[in-house]
Amino acid sequence: MLIRLLREHLRPYRRPVTLLVLLQLVQTSATLYLPTLNADIIDNGVVLGDTGYILRYGAVMLGVSLVQVVCNVGAVLYAARTAAAVGRDIRARVFDRVQTFSSREVGHFGAPSLITRTTNDVQQVQMLVLTTFTLMVSAPIMCVGGIVLALDQDVPLSSVLLGVVPVLAVLVGLIVRRMRPLFRTMQERLDGVNRVLREQIGGIRVIRAFVKDEYEQRRFHEHNSGLTDVQLRAGRLMALMFPTVMTVVNVSSVVVVWYGAHRVDSGGMQIGALTAFLAYLMQIVMSVMMATFMFMMVPRAEVCADRITEVLDASSSVVPPASPVRALRGHGVLELRGAGFRYPGAEAPVLQDVDLLALPGETTAVIGSTGSGKSTLLSLLPRLFDVTEGGVLVGGEDVRTIDPRLLARTVGLVPQHPYLFSGTVASNLRYGRPDATDEELWEALETAQAGEFVAAMDGGLDARIGQGGNNVSGGQRQRLAIARVLVHRPEIYLFDDSFSALDYATDAALRTALAQRTADATVLIVAQRVSTIRDADRILVLDEGRVAGTGRHHELMAGNDTYREIVLSQLTEEEAA
Repeated sequence: MLIRLLREHLRPYRRPVTLLVLLQLVQTSATLYLPTLNADIIDNGVVLGDTGYILRYGAVMLGVSLVQVVCNVGAVLYAARTAAAVGRDIRARVFDRVQTFSSREVGHFGAPSLITRTTNDVQQVQMLVLTTFTLMVSAPIMCVGGIVLALDQDVPLSSVLLGVVPVLAVLVGLIVRRMRPLFRTMQERLDGVNRVLREQIGGIRVIRAFVKDEYEQRRFHEHNSGLTDVQLRAGRLMALMFPTVMTVVNVSSVVVVWYGAHRVDSGGMQIGALTAFLAYLMQIVMSVMMATFMFMMVPRAEVCADRITEVLDASSSVVPPASPVRALRGHGVLELRGAGFRYPGAEAPVLQDVDLLALPGETTAVIGSTGSGKSTLLSLLPRLFDVTEGGVLVGGEDVRTIDPRLLARTVGLVPQHPYLFSGTVASNLRYGRPDATDEELWEALETAQAGEFVAAMDGGLDARIGQGGNNVSGGQRQRLAIARVLVHRPEIYLFDDSFSALDYATDAALRTALAQRTADATVLIVAQRVSTIRDADRILVLDEGRVAGTGRHHELMAGNDTYREIVLSQLTEEEAA
């Protein structure tokens, strides 16, 4: 998966990659040439006392060093830019892919895991690319070139390399083999820490209200300790790597000096050649150490690449139509025909055989006990989910065939838990219609009973809204979300229990103003509160995912036991009448 991911995302950067490889080739060749020059200076200059020779070849060494430095700087510069660009492209691709997911896929992966895959996992792959271009490209060149030039200095002494290189390769391979499963576990436990942290930050009020600080601290400590344990185990293996390599290096250096001294003493080689051989030995070992550093990063990057590819290869259950419908036959008409929905692997469907017809100028309400499938039903209309049986029609067309942009313009949803984005009141209200005027914003705010508190905020429409709307109350957040969909002006309004945080007086005033504003539109309301939906033109009663009854309030009170039970759990007989 790692090779496939890198091949796909490095393809647009062939030119800079080719250039940096050439620069690495030049700088590595210069590095390899320096010990040979040094050997010549020692043998032909220092030993013979030829100062002119030393100065001439010293100047050549200086020029070679300058070339090596310039090429190295250029290679690192191109490597950094390319790695950053690859990281940017992978992040963008993962983000774009997640945006196509339905609620089912988001729930399957989980928000904490998707965040980790988009940030930390991509960062690990990006670091591998950078390290590959800065270290791994030059490592094999230096290793092979060092061996060839070491043989050129003295063939018998090069027999030491036959023992050093295989031993290093075996030791590094054994360590890396044990590290790979640890890195996968590390990333999974990092997901767990992110999940717990998000829950605790989001639920801080609940934690404080129930005095569960110590419990949550222990819960976070368990996940944090689990991650720490895996990191320590991986760290111990990484810490074992360098001492192992250095031990082999030092032992081989001692052997080379001992055997080389005998060779020099017998006249088999010169002192400069021994010095050059030692330098080449260190370069060979350094190349192995660079490869070792790469091998330490590869297992974790492979795991991260697998996790990234899982997201990129995941297909959404909500697929855009191949030949989308771009014009609706009937405006504002909403119909469900035998609609059903079942989660993958679930024993029973959430919805089954639901029939509903909602027309423009009418208000249709959906009510039922908790878990009866009300919110799921509303999610089928804007295609947050797709039905698993039956069909959902908007304007006479199946929603699965409608152009997503047209569907978004036609259907406006206020979710059960409204979300506001960081920015201003105006930027949130214009989220669905950027060209809306200030007058239209204030008009929508007045209808949503939000004009008074927005006017009192510092800046009015330009007042700051925190992430998720954390600087306004739940009722204010709901009213701003209602105002946002009013600014959008869709043909069909969907309110998923969007009045639950409002007091009865505000609820009544909002519904009265809303009825006037949406007189020509189709309105579908899901609510738990009977007073919110009792005046609807049509009420759909859901019970365990099935339609238990349809009619007006007085009709259902007279002939539907499920509805009557829900009403009498909130109102007295006289209030219900």
